[in-house]
Amino acid sequence: MDKFIKIAHIIHPVIVAPTSDLVIAQPITFETMHTAQEFTGNRADVNVQLYAVQYFDEERIPLPGSFTRTHDLTRSVSDVGAFHINRKLALIKDILDILYESCDADYLIYTNVDIALQPYFYQVTADIIRQGHDAFIINRRTIPGHYRSIREIPLMFAEIGEKHPGWDCFIFKRDVYPQFMLGNACIGTDWIGRIILSNMVPLATRFKVFTDMQMTFHIGDDRVWKTDEFSDYAEHNKEECRKTLEEFDKKYGPFDRNGLPGRFLTKFT
Repeated sequence: MDKFIKIAHIIHPVIVAPTSDLVIAQPITFETMHTAQEFTGNRADVNVQLYAVQYFDEERIPLPGSFTRTHDLTRSVSDVGAFHINRKLALIKDILDILYESCDADYLIYTNVDIALQPYFYQVTADIIRQGHDAFIINRRTIPGHYRSIREIPLMFAEIGEKHPGWDCFIFKRDVYPQFMLGNACIGTDWIGRIILSNMVPLATRFKVFTDMQMTFHIGDDRVWKTDEFSDYAEHNKEECRKTLEEFDKKYGPFDRNGLPGRFLTKFT
């Protein structure tokens, strides 16, 4: 029998305005995660735990019963920095700390809350782990933006979608997480993928970015977080990434400036 693997996956559901694309995307993410967990069935070689973390002062967002609600977040990036427009963006360290404390899984997963899963996601993830990868990223596919409801999920599964370069699905071995240096980086803006990747690469023995797998998908390709009015959040994350990279470069480097994560350092030099 294959080695038994325990996987824990956390997302951060958020309360949003009625006009936000997350009104559509979040319920689809919840349902596809539940479906993917069920797809593992009664397999004796893999166990999947689903977690959701919210803020202490927000109403509970409805979730499938397969999710475990963790203890709440109590701070945001606005508690550690000053910004032109106040946004309650969670710190990635707080989210991952809560996941680490809430489970005893062998591997931890974080995905953005607008990233939906194919039904076989966790089975393939376990197989990739068995191939020897202890940290990896699975790039999403972008499907057309006309989908609106959970009823359409089978049609979404059938979409091939288009390749997307962004990093928004992170899987890594639990044992390395205490060595992560995430600073005060927040989700919901630019540079967050580079920060997580910059921790994963130097701490992994076998890291890979999977760019062509049909494992996750995103509805449409709007990038509201890239607007100029929120640019100070991106600059905040960029600075946090610089600190992480320079520290890891001293400890594990020097990094190849043409590879990952070394090429990010060229942004600062």
